[in-house]
Amino acid sequence: MLSPLDTLAERLGLPANSALLAVAVTHSSYAAEHDCSSNERLEFLGDAVVDLAVADLIVNEYPDLDEGSGSLVRARVVNEAALADAARRLDLGNYVRIGRGEVKSNGLERSSLLADAFEAIVAALYLEHGFDEAKSFVQSMLADEVAAASLSPDEVDPKTRLRQWSEAAGLGTPVYEVTSAGPAHATTFDATVTIGESVRATGHAKSKKSAETQAALAAWEGRHDA
Repeated sequence: MLSPLDTLAERLGLPANSALLAVAVTHSSYAAEHDCSSNERLEFLGDAVVDLAVADLIVNEYPDLDEGSGSLVRARVVNEAALADAARRLDLGNYVRIGRGEVKSNGLERSSLLADAFEAIVAALYLEHGFDEAKSFVQSMLADEVAAASLSPDEVDPKTRLRQWSEAAGLGTPVYEVTSAGPAHATTFDATVTIGESVRATGHAKSKKSAETQAALAAWEGRHDA
């Protein structure tokens, strides 16, 4: 019977009993209590791998984006919030090892901790299988976010823009409701955005954040139709 960590290794395409994966899911607080290696060095390496993988995706899949727009898209995808969202889709919070203090402060809910763990497992993939494997993983996890950001690279994100408009118009703050469907490895999300009493738009994507972004963009584009 597979251990929980071996189950994660199988999902990621890493060997069972992967020493790299064990380090990747070890927070510094746990390492200090158990005299073992933390994931900080892997996180440092993974940060660079994620950055390059996303840049590669932008250059190859979005030829209409110039250097400036591509940089803006990358910045909106390679950040703590987006990487933590990817970590949550992988249920990394169920695998990361943290110290007693972090447990008491609900450390596994912190986006910074989860984003670091995501970068660390990317580094583990890179060291185990090379850049192409790590790149494919990163791009599969973040492609939806890149697609959403590429829709308006030079502007504020659609959710912020919609909120600013709705509040200025006296309609209140948009409310998002999200449902999910499908197995853990291929979950899809449907988002509905309501302003006041009216459902304005829906969005469908492979992450909660992207589904909300798609709904916000559709609501913004149809804001004068309601």
